[in-house]
Amino acid sequence: MKIIPVKRDGTVSTKLGVAVVTLLVALGVTASASDASPSQMQSQNTPQSSKPRKWYQVGEASWYGKYFQGKKTANGEEFDMNKLTCAHRSLPLNTWIKVTNLKNRRSIFVRVNDRGPMPEDRIVDLSYAAAKALHITGLGKVKLETLRPNDSDMMRQLIAQVRMPILADTGTGM
Repeated sequence: MKIIPVKRDGTVSTKLGVAVVTLLVALGVTASASDASPSQMQSQNTPQSSKPRKWYQVGEASWYGKYFQGKKTANGEEFDMNKLTCAHRSLPLNTWIKVTNLKNRRSIFVRVNDRGPMPEDRIVDLSYAAAKALHITGLGKVKLETLRPNDSDMMRQLIAQVRMPILADTGTGM
């Protein structure tokens, strides 16, 4: 069974490969080179690593605002450019992710509530409020990390953000 279509020359389309790998990682269906094959497993009772794998993605982020204000998002709610939300192609809707601006190291937690549209070279489309909090005025290189329930430091950061919400002014410029 082919999971990723291969071209005649044996290569894989980069865009398709990245999309499939991102989806598999988001669903937790990946294996690393250190994972044993079924024939190498000693027994079914061998304890598995208790460390959850960390999912992250690095790439370009953009933002969207007034033009989409009030329009329906993929999860059915109305888009509010002043909330901390984003559009991502493959992460499950309502997933909380930590977005870090790699230029200035500012981070913010946002909730995935939409799918796009966004250009193919972007990994995330942030709401105006999220982009403003990260000091992204056009495009920005970011790192995305999913919220890990067993990561107490990440949970503390999210709780601190909820207690002290980022307020974005509704002025015309950034």
